[in-house]
This record gives sequence, structure tokens and C-alpha cells, in this order.
Amino acid sequence: MLQTLDHARKDRAFLGVERSITGRRWVERLDAGAARLAQTIAQRHGTTEIVARILAGRGIDADSVPDFLDPALKRLMPDPSVLTGMDAAAERIADAVTAGEAITIFGDYDVDGATSAALLSRYLRAVGVDAAIYIPDRIFEGYGPNPEAMAKLAAAGTRLVVCVDCGSTSFDALAEAGKLGLGVVVIDHHQVGDDLPPAEAVVNPNRQDDLSGLGYLAAVGVTFLTAVAVNRILRGRGHFGASRREPDLLQWLDLVALGTVCDVVPLVGLNRAFVSKGLRAMARRENPGLAALADVSRLGGPPSPYHLGFVLGPRINAGGRIGDAALGARLLASDDPAESEAIAVELDRLNRERQALETAMLEEAVAEAEAEIGSGEGPAVLVTASETWHPGVVGLIASRLKDRFQRPAVAVGIQPNGLGAGSGRSVPGIDLGRLVRRAVEEGILVKGGGHAMAAGLTVERSRLGDLRGFLADQASSIAGGDAVGSLAIDAALAATGATVDLIGLVEQAGPFGTGHPEPVFAFPMHRLGYVETIGNGHVRAALKSPDGTALKAMAFRAADTELGRALLDSRGQALHVAGTLSVDRWQGRTQPSLRIIDAAPG
Repeated sequence: MLQTLDHARKDRAFLGVERSITGRRWVERLDAGAARLAQTIAQRHGTTEIVARILAGRGIDADSVPDFLDPALKRLMPDPSVLTGMDAAAERIADAVTAGEAITIFGDYDVDGATSAALLSRYLRAVGVDAAIYIPDRIFEGYGPNPEAMAKLAAAGTRLVVCVDCGSTSFDALAEAGKLGLGVVVIDHHQVGDDLPPAEAVVNPNRQDDLSGLGYLAAVGVTFLTAVAVNRILRGRGHFGASRREPDLLQWLDLVALGTVCDVVPLVGLNRAFVSKGLRAMARRENPGLAALADVSRLGGPPSPYHLGFVLGPRINAGGRIGDAALGARLLASDDPAESEAIAVELDRLNRERQALETAMLEEAVAEAEAEIGSGEGPAVLVTASETWHPGVVGLIASRLKDRFQRPAVAVGIQPNGLGAGSGRSVPGIDLGRLVRRAVEEGILVKGGGHAMAAGLTVERSRLGDLRGFLADQASSIAGGDAVGSLAIDAALAATGATVDLIGLVEQAGPFGTGHPEPVFAFPMHRLGYVETIGNGHVRAALKSPDGTALKAMAFRAADTELGRALLDSRGQALHVAGTLSVDRWQGRTQPSLRIIDAAPG
């Protein structure tokens, strides 16, 4: 049974938790107005109380509920031409297709880049062009197009380069491409300034003169719209007929969903439709690479955003971080089951190697961060650095620090030449990409960019102190000095009520992700029946309600954190515990499971 607060006392902390073990104040997500909205939603649309509360707590008004619960792609898909530069880009790519030009897809080495490259490769293959894919080496080439790569592609016979998830700030590389006679089209989503690189077309919903309102899309979403635009042109030119069938673009929504979730863009609007329909496409296992990766990951049951972001995504990223950067794109573009299986096995191996590197680096980074914070609240943005860190893993370290300390974090790997390759992850409300670009404008960084939740940068070792001060000052003014914040609770539950059926109701309001957060439930005064560490520093427990019902629970990567230590020290005792619910499927059995994200003494 759901339990909620008396809204007349909304100023009180939820369950009286003023400061949890992770240092957060627990608050009820719904204020009095949202609670009334939840009642309206339930009455007007016949939804259950829990679904109504979830929707109201995320700002969904009563009139929007039907469309929100069923995000129809047909209704939400815009005309691709609303994107500035799209018509020119689509015409240029269509010209290359009809003329049989050699095309190379130049992608980024993360999941968004790999899915974008694979989607465009699959589309071009379907319309008669076997395009090459080029992913730069993270260590030796860095992010995005570079002049040397352009020269290499021109020498190999490429006539058109399509940059996906990169290229918007690659002025020198694209200027070199022009000198070499290469055509270049950029399909990107990273934030840019007033100036654009020399290209035949730049499609980027975040360019200053784009009024499409689609700046929340991942690059793979922009790539999908580009494929729609090219397809429309080819259809008009009579490219399809008895000898060549027009492709069904919806079959590639599994790739769009994967890139969208892994790039941590808001799951709102068109992105919701992409992920909702893409998860269904992925469940059909029509992409041999994704199917092979799911198998080596021992992914059971239908895929969820969690599986995309924390199971499949890290394995695809592992190639770009510490191995062959092109492995992920090759896997996702392959139709050969044997090749797919071999690549999936290699990515799984690289992921385990990456995990070992990450463990060692994270221990050092946490120690540095704790020293920086000291006995007070510490800086609003954490900046850590080391000469021993692998530059391909710093993004993961930044993400772990962000989660652990509940504030934006940047991790930097210092190279022998004195330059640091850094990556940052942010929290809602602080646009880290914008702060990084400001640091570039101030001359603190050699280069940098990104979007609200993630950014990359290059900094000289001697400017690390300046970077720390700049980011801390800028973020403090935005966050009002509140670096830690609060944890919003959707409702209180007893272990008895955390059933598979309830989770099914909760999932009706999904998919969840950035901009549409997963519901958080509090379990008041539940006894920890057992607590133990397993695997890579996870803490496994059983929560027992007063009637004796037990609920499986797990705090991931928490063994050496305050939360993990508190759980381990509280074996047999009762705590308030907060987390998110999911269905655990193992060997044909289904049972509810809680992912613990916080706890507090009763």
C-alpha cells in the first residue's frame, strides 16, 4: 500500500530524514498542487494511483496523459526540414548515393557515435551504397575529425565524408578536407558558438540559427531524421522499385534507443517515442550485433533503459576506451552472426579489463575528492587529476564521482606532454557543456565542449587550479551554493507491497531516464535480514517488513562508500531505505528487486 505525507506539512522532510547517509534531505516529490493533479489524472483517465502520482510528479498535465503514455512516433515525428541545413545535407547525401560516390562515415567513439554510424551505414547499404566507417583512435587522434584522417580518407578514394556525433567544431580538419576535394556533411548535436566549420552542410539542432526546438536529441536521433530526409528525396527521384525495395527505417529504432539512452539526453518528446518504440524493436533481436551483445551480457527478459545504459552501453564503450575504437560501430552495423559473436566476446573481455582499471583509478579519485571537500560542503564542482590515469576511463571516473558526491565532477588524465585529457559529468540544473565552453573562451582550457550533462576538455597541467576555481565559482552561482541537494521520494512502500504487479504498473509511466526520472520509493524502518558484499564491490541485502516479507535489494558499487558501510554495519537492524524497483528475471523466475540509492537511521 502506498503511503504519502500530509501535504499541509510539506515543509517537513520525508520520514523526518533531514540528512541521509549520503548527505541528502529526503523530500516528497509531490507538493499539494501536484497531489491534486494526480487525483485529477486518476479520475479523468482511469489510471492507478501510482501511475497518476508518477506522472503528476514529473509535470505531466491531465490533458497530455494519453499521448504521454503512448508516445506515437507518427504524431511526434517532425518534418526533418525544420532542422537548419537538413535539406542541403539530405540532397548532398542523396546525390552521392545516386552517383555511386565513395562515402565514409566519420563517427565518435562513444555509444551515440557508434549507433549513429551503424544506423547510417545500414541505411546506405539498404539504398545501394556500402559506406566505410572511420572511428578515430581515442588516444592518438582524440575526439572528432582531424586533418591527418581527412588526408588518409582522400587518398583511399573517399569523395564524401559524413561526420556523425562530431564535426561541429572541427574547423582545421574540415578546412583540410575542402583543400583535398572532399565533400563534408556534419550531423551532430553538440553545442556550438556562432561560427560553423567549412562544410557543405551542418545539421545540428544546437547551432545558433536552428529554431527546430530539437536540441534535446542525441546525435543518433538527428541521424535518424537525416535518413528520413534522404529517403524522401530518393523516393522522389524514383530510386526505389522492383529491383530495390524502399527500406523500413523503423527497423533501426533499436539503435536510436540505445544511443539516446546512453548519451543521457532527456527522455522527453520525440526521444520518448524513439526509446519506447526502440525497446520493442530491440526485443525482436533483429540486429545480430545487439543480439550477440545481449547474450554475452547474460541479459534476460525484455530490454529496459537500465539494460541499455548499464549493461549494453558500457560494453560498446569499452572498445573506444581501452581497445579498438571501431569495434562498437562494426558490431552494430554487422549482419554476420559469426562476426557479431566474435566482436561481442571481445567487447565483453575489454569491459572486464576496463572495470579493473576503473576500480584502481576510482580509489585514487575518491581520495582526492574527499581531500578537496574536507570537513565542509566542498566545491560545487569536483576536479580530480592524475598522471597515471588512462584517458579512456576518465569519463567513467567522473560519472562515479558525480553519483557518489551528488555534484558535477571532472576527471583528467595527464599525459607525458603535460596536457590533460578530461571528461566531466553533471547533475540536473548545471549545464556543464556551457561552463566548459566558457572556460575555453576565458583561455583556461586548450579546447572543450559537450552538452548539459557531459563534456570533454583538454587542459594544461599548470591550469588545473584555475579550472577548479572557475568551475566551482560558476556552478556555485547557478546552484545557489547547494552542492548536495535532496532526494525526491515518490511514495513510501512496505516490502509486502513491492510486487511484480506494482512494478508493471510503474513501468506504464516509463520509459524513465534523464528528464523523466525513475520513481524512488522509501521503505520505512525495514530490518536488514542479511547484508553481504558480492562481485565488484556491490552490497546485497534483504529488506524485511514488520510482517516478515522479504525484498531482495542491491546497492551497486557501494562497498567502499558511506552507504555501503552503513548497510554492512546495520545487519539485523532497521533503517529507512530508498531506491528504485525492477523485476529480477533469473532462470525462469521473476521477483521484485530494489536498487538501493540511499538510507537513513529511523
